[in-house]
Parts: sequence; C-alpha cells; structure tokens
Amino acid sequence: MPRPTRRHLTIATALVAATTAALAVTTAAGAFDSKEQAKHAIQGGKAKNVILLIGDGMGDSEITLARDYTVGANGRLNMDKFPLTGAYTTYAVHADGTPDYVTDSAASGTGWATGVKTVNGRISKTPGTDKAVPTLLELAQKNGYATGSVTTAELTDATPAVLASHVTDRSCQGPADMAKCPTDTIAAGGPGSIAEQSVNHKVDVLLGGGKQRFDQKITDGKYKGLTVTEQARKLGYQVVTDNSGLNGVKSGKPVLGLFASGNVPTEWTGKPAAVGGTDPQRCTTSNPSRPSTTPSLADSATKAIRLLEAKQKASHSKQGFFLQIEGASIDKQDHAADPCGQIGETAAFDRAVKVARAYAAEHPDTLVVTTADHGHTSQIVPLEATPPGLSSTLVTDEGQQLKVNYSTNTPGQSQEHTGTQVRIAAQGPQAYRVLGVTNQTDLFTTVREALRLR
Repeated sequence: MPRPTRRHLTIATALVAATTAALAVTTAAGAFDSKEQAKHAIQGGKAKNVILLIGDGMGDSEITLARDYTVGANGRLNMDKFPLTGAYTTYAVHADGTPDYVTDSAASGTGWATGVKTVNGRISKTPGTDKAVPTLLELAQKNGYATGSVTTAELTDATPAVLASHVTDRSCQGPADMAKCPTDTIAAGGPGSIAEQSVNHKVDVLLGGGKQRFDQKITDGKYKGLTVTEQARKLGYQVVTDNSGLNGVKSGKPVLGLFASGNVPTEWTGKPAAVGGTDPQRCTTSNPSRPSTTPSLADSATKAIRLLEAKQKASHSKQGFFLQIEGASIDKQDHAADPCGQIGETAAFDRAVKVARAYAAEHPDTLVVTTADHGHTSQIVPLEATPPGLSSTLVTDEGQQLKVNYSTNTPGQSQEHTGTQVRIAAQGPQAYRVLGVTNQTDLFTTVREALRLR
C-alpha cells in the first residue's frame, strides 16, 4: 500500500486543525461527553479495536422518527452524541460500472466490506467479472485480529454475509439455497453457501438468527451429509440458542449463536400503517412472539466484545478486534410499513451504540463508527396531510401526535429503499475520515487504515 504523500499529510494536518477549532466551539456547547473524545476523534494513529455499527435502512428520517418518539424532538439518542458526523453516498453499480442509484444491502455492504462497488444482490464479488474481493474481516484475521459479527437478522442475510462470504447472489444462504450461485457450490469447486463459508472462516463470534440455514444438510465436500451446525461443532464452535447459553460460553473457542429460526423477532409491536391512516396509537414495548430467552442486541454486543477481548488477552496478542453489529430490522419493519416495530428496533440498535461508546470511553484506542447501508421510506409529515400510500399517527413519549407516511410503493407491496445519502458518525483513531460527504467505499479505507491492515 503506498505511503501518504507530503500533499496528503498537509491536507490531513489542515483538516485536523480546522476540525479542532470547530470542536472547541461544539465541545463548549456541551455536544460531547468530554474534550478527550474530541481529541481522540480528530487524531490519526492506529486503533487497537474497531466496532462498526450498521443500522440497516436507518436513514435520517428513521433516526428522527425514533428520536422524536422516544427522547423527544429536542432530545438526543446515543448515536447523536458522536463527536464527528458526516454523510456518505450509497449507490450501487451496474455490471459495466455505471451507477445504480438505489442500492440493496448486499451491494452496499460489499462497498464498505471490500472497498469495491458491485451490483445489487451480490456479496463481496466484483460487478462485472464476479470475482471474490478480500473483506475487512478477512484482512483483520490475516493481521491477527479477533473478529465478530452480531445481527438481528439471519447470520446469512446480506449485511453479515458481506464480511465472511463471497457469492453471486445474496439468496444463496444455505446449502439448499444455491440455485442462483451454480459456480459457488462446493460441487463446482466453489466455497459453498453463505452459512458454510461463515463457519469455515472461523469467525470468533457469530450471533444472530438464521438457525434454519445452519440446519440444512451439506450436499458435497468434506462435510457432506452433516448440517452446517454440525460442521460448525466439528470446527470447534460452541453453538448456543438462547441467552442462558450465551452467558455460559467460554472464551478461547469460537461461538455460534442462533437465536431464531429466521430473523430475530422485533422488540416492539403496534398497528402497521394503513391507507387513510390509523387512529393515534402508542407502541407496545413488548412482543409476545419474542421469547423471553432471546438476548437483546445490546446484550449480544456486550458479550461479543468481552469474548473478543478475552481471546486476544489469552493469546497475549498486541492486536485487538474487529466487530460489526447490525440492527437489521429497522429496514425490515420499514419495508412492512410498521412504525412501532421500526422505532423499537432503532431504539434497540441505539442501546448497542451505547454499549460500544461505553467500551470506547474506557479504551480510547477503539474506533467506533455508526452508519446505515441505505435510506428507506418512512417520512414524518404534517398531521393535516393526507398523503398517498400508508400512514400512521403515533402519540410520542412527549404526549404529542406525529404522523409517519410510507409511499415508496403501492399499498400491499413491500416499501422500498431510497437513494439518499446517509449519516456516518465516529469517534476514536481515524474518526476524522468520516467528515464531509464521502463514498460508502471510503469506510473500507477508514477501517483498514485504523487497524493498519495490509
């Protein structure tokens, strides 16, 4: 990798100087927890750890909706408290490299995981030639870092998949799901499904849903006839399915947590948006379909950090860890025009952000980044508006009414992503790189430089 030129260093120095002045004003106004956070945020240098938090489909509208409902219009979420904030573009590309303005989670995740834009639906492979591209997680492993992935989706869903697998199509989640990836099958000499690749990569911590994919039987190769879960056990994984099991795992051996057959059930429930709107409603901050034994995203994040840190301490490694944490069902409930489910998942994700920032407060050599993979459909509109599509009126924690509208597709169809830029915020070494308007692929470079991955 080429060394920074004098011009790059001069620009970086000027940026840090300008940012320092701006931060001095903002810090005085009380936007940060401490001046130390501001100092570390504008420094370069090497990070020992990186925690990357992805709110799937969490555009500015989704953040604002959760803020307004839970902490009030003048309140601040944990994700609002980062010292440095910017925005990045999220577009995908067509096979010829021309822009595809609205991305899906596979192409967007590939962007930050590999630094390469790709076509919608593809997982960490090139857009034209369909060749595998090294990921941040693979590079982190190569450089001696512990690695982990935590999600509320299936572990084989697009966002976690981009770190530890390479397939032509995101649908190729388990051995029985390979119809769109004929050249990726083990029979064809490929690496197999997303589930098989994830455990073959020996990622230290894998926590999420998707048990149904790992229960599929492998059809070819060394583990033929076994389920992917059985393959994982043969590779040394501790396999757990609930909070009690997660609390009981031992450090030093990899962990596979499968907390739901499919996606992990949402934390909140309520009436979905409807044509013509709904009566004013309060969200129910529980879900009878979510077993009480299901760990929260914050609990999973806390355990993942402890396991990764313990592994490196036990091995006396000078390197730390790379951990990705995804709040997946912000997106999924946005697709379903379910504002309460969506807000509840955003709030759950925000509690995981709090966990990451608390760890970084004690370990300032940790880079923490929070962002989204793409924007989504929900919009806060005036109460007197009669918008097309689906809408719902909520009664916020401030006792005020708020109307949210979903109109990116015909009622009855799944609501759609949008092509807007999204927020990215950070603290810690190399955090200054998120300032301004950047490209999603620049996040790859930020993490790579922070951990000095070669």
